[in-house]
Amino acid sequence: MDVRHLELLRELAERGSVTAVARATHRTVSAVSQQLRTAQREFGMALVEPAGRGVRLTDAGRLLAAGGVEVHTAIAAVQAQWDAYRRDPGGLVSVNAFPSAATLVFPHLIGEATAHGITLRLDDVDPAESEIAAMTADYDIVVTHSLDSPRPAASAGLTVRELVTEPLDIAMRADHPLAAKHRLHAADVRGATWFGVPEGYPFDSVLRGIEQTLGEPPDVRQRLRDNRVIEHLVAAGDSLAVLPRFTTRVDDAVVLREIVDVPARRYLAALMRPDRAERHAVRTVLGWLTEAAQAHGGMASRSAL
Repeated sequence: MDVRHLELLRELAERGSVTAVARATHRTVSAVSQQLRTAQREFGMALVEPAGRGVRLTDAGRLLAAGGVEVHTAIAAVQAQWDAYRRDPGGLVSVNAFPSAATLVFPHLIGEATAHGITLRLDDVDPAESEIAAMTADYDIVVTHSLDSPRPAASAGLTVRELVTEPLDIAMRADHPLAAKHRLHAADVRGATWFGVPEGYPFDSVLRGIEQTLGEPPDVRQRLRDNRVIEHLVAAGDSLAVLPRFTTRVDDAVVLREIVDVPARRYLAALMRPDRAERHAVRTVLGWLTEAAQAHGGMASRSAL
């Protein structure tokens, strides 16, 4: 049994098309198709079948793809033990985090990696929730968030490490009348104007919660994606916004206030393929990620008292 064929089937299962596998593995489509035909001859049965303009795995193909995950996870675990035995830092680790999480953890990662001889490849792509699981095929660690659960949707089959729970607060100008309150209720923000995020973005759920509590829609003047832009707009006017506690720059111009009667938090987590999660270098970087996230969480909790 050629483990390279198991890896090919695993890639096809996770990436969904021969074209995507070819692109990710720097091969031609014809080369990948040829390897699939070779795999089918080796195993003696059909592993793929036509599906629209492409192909999909048969039941036999899916069984072998799942076996590929188990085989490569076992190999990675042995490699991790060997790297630790030789005190080898373990090479390159790729990490993607959405921008506000990157602000939270990347400075610590860079400092630790420099000190310990691990090479990082960092990225700050902010994908749609439906794309997050697929990104683990291209990154060793994908930092994501969810408003519903510590374990994000579409993470079945992946290794998930919870990092920290981050409150989502109400941001306002420092001399705003509501700034005198230490905690807010939905009734306190009745009649307020808002800078929001596009509908469907995670933070918009807080405004929807306020709407359900008050029985009236919030007055959203603008919907923007960049938290830094929203910070500056809040500082310059009377409108409110929902912003994350750990990475919002609170200063003389902007303050944050907790809202207590509407769900307002997000769960940050790291997602990995099971075999990549076994790598010594990945485990090391994951430890630094956890340290950075929880350190910010501790500081924010203390500052809120």
